[in-house]
Amino acid sequence: MSTARRLRLPGIAYGGDYNPEQWPEEVWAEDMRLMREAGVTMVSVGIFSWALLEPSEGVYDFTRMDRIMDLLHDHGIAADLATPTAAPPAWFFAAHPEALPVDRDGRRLWPGSRQTFCPSSPAYREAAQRIAGAVAARYADHPALAMWHVHNEYGCHNPACYCDTSAAAFRVWLRARYADDLDALNHAWGTTFWSQWYGDWDQILPPRATAAPPNPTHRLDWRRFCSDALLSLCTAEREVLLRAAPDVPATTNLMVLRTFDALDYWRWAPELDVLSNDHYLMSDDPEAELDIALSGDLMRSLAGGPWFLMEHSTGAVNWQPVNRAKGPGEMRRNALAHVARGADGVAFFQWRAARAGAEQWHSAMLPHAGTDSQIWRDVVGLGADLKALAEVRDSMVDARVAVVWDWDARWALELPSQPSGELRYQDLVRDWYTPLWRAGVAVDFVRPDDPRLDRYALVLVPSLYLVTEAAAAGLAQFTARGGTLAVGFHSGMVDENAHVHPGGHPGAFREVLGVVTDELFPLLPGERLGLVGDVPAGATADLWSERIRLAGARSVATYADGPLAGLPAVTRQRHGDGTAWYLATRPDPETLAALLHRIREEARVAPEHPVPEGIEVVRRRGAEAHYLFLIDHGGKGADVPAEGVELLTGTPVAGVVTVPPGGVAVIREPR
Repeated sequence: MSTARRLRLPGIAYGGDYNPEQWPEEVWAEDMRLMREAGVTMVSVGIFSWALLEPSEGVYDFTRMDRIMDLLHDHGIAADLATPTAAPPAWFFAAHPEALPVDRDGRRLWPGSRQTFCPSSPAYREAAQRIAGAVAARYADHPALAMWHVHNEYGCHNPACYCDTSAAAFRVWLRARYADDLDALNHAWGTTFWSQWYGDWDQILPPRATAAPPNPTHRLDWRRFCSDALLSLCTAEREVLLRAAPDVPATTNLMVLRTFDALDYWRWAPELDVLSNDHYLMSDDPEAELDIALSGDLMRSLAGGPWFLMEHSTGAVNWQPVNRAKGPGEMRRNALAHVARGADGVAFFQWRAARAGAEQWHSAMLPHAGTDSQIWRDVVGLGADLKALAEVRDSMVDARVAVVWDWDARWALELPSQPSGELRYQDLVRDWYTPLWRAGVAVDFVRPDDPRLDRYALVLVPSLYLVTEAAAAGLAQFTARGGTLAVGFHSGMVDENAHVHPGGHPGAFREVLGVVTDELFPLLPGERLGLVGDVPAGATADLWSERIRLAGARSVATYADGPLAGLPAVTRQRHGDGTAWYLATRPDPETLAALLHRIREEARVAPEHPVPEGIEVVRRRGAEAHYLFLIDHGGKGADVPAEGVELLTGTPVAGVVTVPPGGVAVIREPR
């Protein structure tokens, strides 16, 4: 978050997407009254209003938006005002059909929804900057304006376009990446394989559908390009807004959640004044609260501090195969779990449930049933909770454990032709994150090349298939200086061009880990191996195994059966003043938790606070006090030792606080 441009609302901001253009104007007065009743302090407006603001090219109509902005100001509600560029109007595509995207199979996609544009289209870029400039010029000085909202969910529906315009833009990007050296590109892509050598830049195309598996580095550079292409659109609009209103912060809603991996948010984060996120639960996730925690920690790490929850849902969404409603207290737990992990603003999609359109069955703050509904009562109750937590704003979460996260490594791991098609980056990271979450251990996420690793006692690398030489050296130096490093299987295997490191695996991490693998033995779905040694009785592993030779490390656990019986599966080595662990397989959850507990204790990292099983614990630290969040996901409630004041009820706490079943407690602790 920029120190110069900050969101200057008091307390924890509260609100949602507001789309009054979907309703007759007589409804707006009721909206204002109910927003005040709910404790709403800010709403996002104009996100999908391009067709109304610019009904034909270069012709603007701000009369409706003028009334909306004035109405919000009159009722003390701030505006997060959007550039409406996520949904170009029909007239734009009639004039510029070439701006429609093309999929990997060469099919042109058509208007009729949102984000149906080619990210590299010059016509779209020009039109988007024009409407952004018109909105900025009109409202830069409006008293309701608190923040700009650039676009909406970049890449949600159009992460890539494979048209000829995108092909030309890809070539421009490649020429910059490889310093206009075609030989350098051919070397990086390994184009001598399968006669893919390029003799001219114009021969290079996007990785469209092919008869056989594509070149992995070609695909990897394409993912990088697509992320950068959308980022360039975001920054172009941001510059237009900045020129009109130099002091007003800007955000765009990221999507740090399980199902989205299109954009490298480490590259996006420095370009935004406020980092905001959209997070939705997946109905098929039996422990969705884990994804909330992981997402919140990653968002806080991207932001370097507090962030803004721009969208989540009061109940069911509308875009999953089965859209599950939330159970009693679940919406409150979800929202306050985000606050616990650094969110200084909480908002929903959307304010009033839509009667028509593709999202008519998406839940809202004001549901179809109106105010005589449980959702509305929960919305009002959450507003009161956030008001009671106002002083938590700007407090931080301090962590002594870092988990390495990298989009390049994620993209590379999930390319075709891997030793196992069962590897999923998000799942591998979550496997390691889960025991830390259950134990109440604070976690930051870091880039592989983070220069400040010495802030941490323990660095975990659950999955880092691709790693640069500099990043690998930094992790080794962290260990040599006394840190504890733990690395998961199939890490360090390839360089930034997805070229395999010669000399045995795990490639870039061989020396720091003290092992050499000469062959990989991925396991079939459902196949399990026993583990014996310094692990719990009955320990097993699945998904992966490797034939390891010790080269300085000692064995902690070996395979009990299978082709590698008796060979190391988990190793440990002293490296300089520190310790490096290698997990060459995926232990069962109980065994992995036991190993990470041992590794964490070795690094002298303790949980934030003693709590019973089923209670999530997070501590935010402020200048005047600490704030202990206790969230009961088990539904049993618990008595937890604590001292201070419980902020949600205003009750003094002397020795023990009772967390009600399915409830939340937040204790202000004296520093």
